[in-house]
Amino acid sequence: MDAQPALPTRFSAQEALVCAMVLMGVSDRGMSDAELATMSRLVRELPVFGDFHPTEIDTVTEVVLGLLDQNDGLDRAAEMIRDALPPRLRETAYLLACEIAAADGDASQEELRFLQDFRITLDIDRLIAGAIERAAKARYQVI
Repeated sequence: MDAQPALPTRFSAQEALVCAMVLMGVSDRGMSDAELATMSRLVRELPVFGDFHPTEIDTVTEVVLGLLDQNDGLDRAAEMIRDALPPRLRETAYLLACEIAAADGDASQEELRFLQDFRITLDIDRLIAGAIERAAKARYQVI
């Protein structure tokens, strides 16, 4: 039997931000093409990812999926995100998760539940979280 590679115990700040997007994408049992495209676009365009190569998304995704295979994987991943980010980037992580939730239309119940738990883990004020959620929703409105 092959031994599973050890999962990391820490993320870099950029890996943590990607992890937030991946967790949101898989929170409703699978990542859509729209979510994948949005994640890739955000990594290419946002200044916070200035020296992060988009091909590293696959590596982070594999780590996240490995974490999620564990009993407490979701909680552990969210805590690793929190621990990797200075307070000023925790709102960025929440925003990125909201962007992924909004990318393919209305957020599912699973996605909304994840956002609520994620907000609490990151210790983001409810009013700030509401403003971030509304801004993400407004960005993805269609005519």
